[in-house]
Amino acid sequence: MVTFLIGLVILFVGGFFYGKYCDKVFGPDDRETPAITMNDGVDFVPMNKWKNSLIELLNIAGTGPILGPIQGILFGPIAFLLIPIGCVLSGSLHDYMCGMVCLREDGKQMPALIHKYLGNKTFNVYNVFVCLLMLLVGAVFVYTPGDLIVGLIGTENVVTNPVVWIVYAIIFIYYLIATLFPIDAIIGKVYPIFGIILLLSAVGVFFGIFIKGYELTALTSETLSFLSLHDGSPILPIFFVTVACGITSGFHATQATLIARSVTSEREGKMTFYNMMILEGFIAMIWAAASMGIYAKIQNGLIAGTDMSIAGTASVITLVARDLLGSVGGVIAIIGIIVLPITSGDTALRSLRLMVAEYLHYDQSKKANRVRLSGTIFIICAAILVFAKVSASGFNILWRYFAFANQTIAIFAFAMITVYLYERGKNYIISLIPGMFYAFIISTFIINAKIGFNVPMNIAYICGIIFMILWAVLTLKCAKGRKEKFDNKSTQNIGKSVTQ
Repeated sequence: MVTFLIGLVILFVGGFFYGKYCDKVFGPDDRETPAITMNDGVDFVPMNKWKNSLIELLNIAGTGPILGPIQGILFGPIAFLLIPIGCVLSGSLHDYMCGMVCLREDGKQMPALIHKYLGNKTFNVYNVFVCLLMLLVGAVFVYTPGDLIVGLIGTENVVTNPVVWIVYAIIFIYYLIATLFPIDAIIGKVYPIFGIILLLSAVGVFFGIFIKGYELTALTSETLSFLSLHDGSPILPIFFVTVACGITSGFHATQATLIARSVTSEREGKMTFYNMMILEGFIAMIWAAASMGIYAKIQNGLIAGTDMSIAGTASVITLVARDLLGSVGGVIAIIGIIVLPITSGDTALRSLRLMVAEYLHYDQSKKANRVRLSGTIFIICAAILVFAKVSASGFNILWRYFAFANQTIAIFAFAMITVYLYERGKNYIISLIPGMFYAFIISTFIINAKIGFNVPMNIAYICGIIFMILWAVLTLKCAKGRKEKFDNKSTQNIGKSVTQ
């Protein structure tokens, strides 16, 4: 329990002070935001700070900060320190800076920001990854809440059961509506309800951990190992890919730039972007602790008919919810968890529509254009979902590629942030270091993984270090080039002012 509590202190105290520092580095001011200057009644729509913050939290908090910690805590209590440290120094910074740069760049979505700050070649590579990720997110976040709903109903979760497909279809219909209609018409109205359910669920599980006296292992020399903590898997890179969304998620950048179009003041950025990621880290910590507690009860034979074969699976969610909160409270908790992926899936597909439209210069103020583009996206997403459900190993393949693509997108965002800060003479190290770390993580993972190149880990580490250095060199080279142009432009503008 001590390590868990120390982790919470790091998360909230560290988040408070580092969030202030990040805000100071960026320097928000009183200029008008795109929500005001470009209000179109569809995607650029002014909304108040608390609604924006709640929508941002629900957008970014899918099943990742629950399923990830359920698996990640199997590495031991060190998870209670790695999650908050990573969330404060990397994930929250990532979300905040992406949202704030978007505010300064007329509400441009991530592909457009990547194009401006990293160039056309990087932009083309990024587009492939981000479109793939959005489709995978859409499919994953129909599959996981759909299966939880099917389990809650009590019907058989098999491919041949029509109820399964009806549930999927209902979620898809909601996603389509949320994708097509103005952001304040659907998302802005239903999210406060979803938010209440989410908070009841998270708070219930949090206090349940203490009331039920869950056994949480403390971090000691015996429980600490950086070589192999779980089932022969090294903590680097496996832990950081596994717990992705609870620490750093590239997907969050697409959501921060989406909600930035509704922010009415730059000074709201810290609350809307940075603090909401801290809350997601809190959700991850809650589920890491709850999972450790339930695993201890299983190992001690305190839960009849259950063994450790369920460890790391979605079944842990139901087990924890009902053990901590009883039948009724458990159902509320599970509904709260169902809300998370649904409120990420809808905005993921909405983000994809906006990004593709921005790339193709396809006017989205016209309803017919939104319908055509959304229809195409949904057909592709549905095909991925069918594959994941019909194939025996389909979902495992889907989840692994989703996790990898998610982290890969983050290093593009860190590079963009680094260039933006360097160009303006601000502290770019705060984004360069986490970017280098994740460049190492994603390259090491894909080189070693069976779904990648299946190379021995020692060789993967060497390759990862090389890729990390290469990423940093190319990012700084791009930053220096941009700064020279930026300085020259500033000098020319000063010269014109003097002449005039």
